[in-house]
Amino acid sequence: MRRIALFLATNIAVLLLLSIVCHLLGIDQMAAAHGYGGMGGLLTFAAVFGMGGAFVSLAMSKWMAKMSTGARVIEQPQNETERWLVDTVRRHAQNAGIGMPEVAIYDAPEMNAFATGMTKNSSLVAVSSGLLQQMDREQVTAVLGHEIGHVANGDMVTLTLIQGVLNTLVILAARIVGRAVDSWLSGGRDNRGGGIGYFVVVMVLQVVFGLFASMIVAAFSRWREFRADAAGAQFAGRGAMISALQRLQANHGENTLPNTIAAFGISGPLADGFKRLFMSHPPLDERIAALQNASPHR
Repeated sequence: MRRIALFLATNIAVLLLLSIVCHLLGIDQMAAAHGYGGMGGLLTFAAVFGMGGAFVSLAMSKWMAKMSTGARVIEQPQNETERWLVDTVRRHAQNAGIGMPEVAIYDAPEMNAFATGMTKNSSLVAVSSGLLQQMDREQVTAVLGHEIGHVANGDMVTLTLIQGVLNTLVILAARIVGRAVDSWLSGGRDNRGGGIGYFVVVMVLQVVFGLFASMIVAAFSRWREFRADAAGAQFAGRGAMISALQRLQANHGENTLPNTIAAFGISGPLADGFKRLFMSHPPLDERIAALQNASPHR
């Protein structure tokens, strides 16, 4: 649950940081003093910060992933395993009709892999040293197919768009309610500059609304894992993809991926009850069952 909480806190923290910066620089107060130029102006303000923050994160995703994991991009394969890894990713990329991703290895004991990047033709696929050591090549081939599926499906961009739209709505709704509460606290006096009541209410509402937005993002994240599993089955065979997931299930341990890219890993932390709404990955047994019950023609 700790990693789930950290994952959710990241985006909410970004929203709060943006709001605090706007407050300290006077941007929010100045915009409020002019009524944000009407609803259209308020929507533009929300979209600039909501969508802008999401796409800045996407643009920096490869760099952040490399820095946070210490991933080493394979420029020239140094051994047979690295040659095989690059060749397998290239084959999957060609079959998926996308550009060749950067291929990297990062040191970690657990079996994991992730894909990220700004576009389908400018992506990164990375695997942990633990994955290469503990899975056979058929299983690794399936995992690589799963990651290429994420890239080919445009999951990173789609997730960013959804997050950006939801961030925009969170910022918009928090300020609309904040102005109403601030007006009530000031006895109906014109306080467009935004008093302390306005600032506090906006901060609190962004956390509350941000939690609901995170549920929607997490739901999409879980759905895309099923699609990526189907892609892995298509590229490597359904048996290989099921075998890889079963291997993960049998040795499911602590996920050491940094919080910023934890949602892009091959598997995620487990949770029960209400906490399941915030899970970025479906349980492995559900993913295995989905593949086992899938039509053979899929």
